[in-house]
Amino acid sequence: MSKTIYNFSAGPSVLPEVALKAAAVACIDYKNTGLSLMTMSHRTKPVMEMFTETENLVRELLNVPANFKVLFLQGGASLQFAMVPMNLLPQDKVADYTDTGEWGAKATKEAKQFGKVNVACSSKEATYTFIPKDLKQSADAVYLHVTSNNTIFGTQWKKFPTPVNPNAFLVADMSSDIFSRVFDWKNFGLVYAGAQKNAGPAGVTLVIVREDILGKAARVIPTMLDYATHIKGESMFNTPPVFSVYVMNETLKWLKSIGGVAGVQAINERKAAKLYAEIDRNPMFKGTAAKEDRSPMNIPFIFNPEKVPADQKEAKEKEFLAFAKARSLETLAGHRVVGGFRASVYNAFPEEGIDVLVQAMQDFAKQNGIA
Repeated sequence: MSKTIYNFSAGPSVLPEVALKAAAVACIDYKNTGLSLMTMSHRTKPVMEMFTETENLVRELLNVPANFKVLFLQGGASLQFAMVPMNLLPQDKVADYTDTGEWGAKATKEAKQFGKVNVACSSKEATYTFIPKDLKQSADAVYLHVTSNNTIFGTQWKKFPTPVNPNAFLVADMSSDIFSRVFDWKNFGLVYAGAQKNAGPAGVTLVIVREDILGKAARVIPTMLDYATHIKGESMFNTPPVFSVYVMNETLKWLKSIGGVAGVQAINERKAAKLYAEIDRNPMFKGTAAKEDRSPMNIPFIFNPEKVPADQKEAKEKEFLAFAKARSLETLAGHRVVGGFRASVYNAFPEEGIDVLVQAMQDFAKQNGIA
């Protein structure tokens, strides 16, 4: 048997073993049909039933209201940066956007091509180390866009803001924390998420949209970029990413088996608390995100500059990454903007991997005479 590898990748990320094993079988023979799932038409009964089951799992696990449609699309969350304003923002109207990280900034840039954009808040000047609490919203905004969890900078909206316009609604990019915590749908109009963090492999994007907010953009929308097209086609207007949806299906079954979203939220909070406790305790390391906004999904940390001088930092980082790799701790390098290290510990990341990392941090500090 191969040794256990603890994969801290920010995405594509670790998937539950049961989903991987099911996918391996489906590659060869899907449900004893004698056919690989990857060669089956999306119009066949087994595939259509699988899509229906996956939608039902999404609805059950997230408690999706009946007036929302569930779509399985392609193009990643990055395509949604354009599809959202294209479908929801008239040219002469304004939308509020929150700038709390790289992906929020990219969403803002795309939206400006379709209508007026007000940046309601930004933590860019502080290298996105916190979530702004004082939003300056437009009184007549159509919607308020948030990025629920910031993968690169390790911050998360703990409480979603409320649109000041009573007719407005929230739009959220939940790519890196969907299915990881319970949330209230009360103010939401649309939620989207690339699957490759918590929901499945790359290749499918989940979009959950309240149908009554559509059809008001007053523009011609290309057929493939119109949410109405995919609602009418039940996510099968064109050939969908069948295999990716299947792995999502198996991942959501696993999630349900361990207590659903509420169950995994408790696990996630426990995992994150262990690692943050060590970051705060260990004098060699230092967290980068404001404590009140720390993400339980993505945990960036650096060397304490008081313990590791700037001229030694780069060499010491390489040394720690090699030290960690020898203990089967992979993909710990931080994003180039933040530097240092980043542990992405999504739903399927095993708790014992946190324990191994904590021990490695303690041992490395002692090896360097810092205890």
